[in-house]
Order: sequence, then structure tokens, then C-alpha cells
Amino acid sequence: MPDVVDGACHCGSVRFRVRLTDGLATARRCDCSICRMRGAVAVSAPVDGFEVVQGAGNLTLYQFGTRVAQHYFCKTCGIYTHHRRRSNPNEYGVNLACLRGHSPFDLAEVPVMDGQRHPRDGGGGVVGWLRFRPGSS
Repeated sequence: MPDVVDGACHCGSVRFRVRLTDGLATARRCDCSICRMRGAVAVSAPVDGFEVVQGAGNLTLYQFGTRVAQHYFCKTCGIYTHHRRRSNPNEYGVNLACLRGHSPFDLAEVPVMDGQRHPRDGGGGVVGWLRFRPGSS
């Protein structure tokens, strides 16, 4: 049974519930222009597995380039919550940091996908890895 997790933006204006495709096993980053700048780790969910339970009107949509991908942000705090993927429009990428009880720093390494040469444009695949190594304090 897929994991169902509650999530929210930083200020709590937008709250959602998501049924993850395969827990955190789908975690990944992307090196396209917007993903490089926002720096989020995303996990996968089917479009019908994502429900905004509060604050749908507080989400704002951003699109660029081909205008196929749909990137959603909270209008109040600016946090990216999720996006409809260009590579698979039947799937959302969901900001792992927005999920209750989860953090991208719980993952030792995360694959980085080739978003500069998008799969729909004949590219794709893993181009590298982000690794988190806790330091001593």
C-alpha cells in the first residue's frame, strides 16, 4: 500500500495530502534551470493521489519554456509545494521538505536527473548524485 502523507507549505496556508508512488524511493533532484534555483528534492505521486485540503486559492502557478510542466508555490511564503511533471503529466513531483515527518536530509544520497536535456527532447537519465554527510557539531 502506498504511503499517504500530509504536507504543507512553510506558513501553513497550503495544506495537502498525498499518496506517494513508492515512499521516498522516488526521491530525486533535477538540473533544469528552475530546479537548480529552487533546490528541492521531489518525490513522486500520481495526479489522482494529490489533494489540496486547505488553501488551494493560495497556490500560484508558474510555467516557462514549453509550458507543459506546472510548478505550484504558496503565494504567502513562496515555498514550492509540487509540480505536474513534463516528463510524465500523470504524475506530480512533491517537495519532500513539505511532507510531515520527512526531510531531504534524511537521505544519504539523491540522484540528480538530466533536466537540461529533457527526456521528452531525447535526453534524460541520472547525471549525478547529491550526498548528505552529517557533520559533527
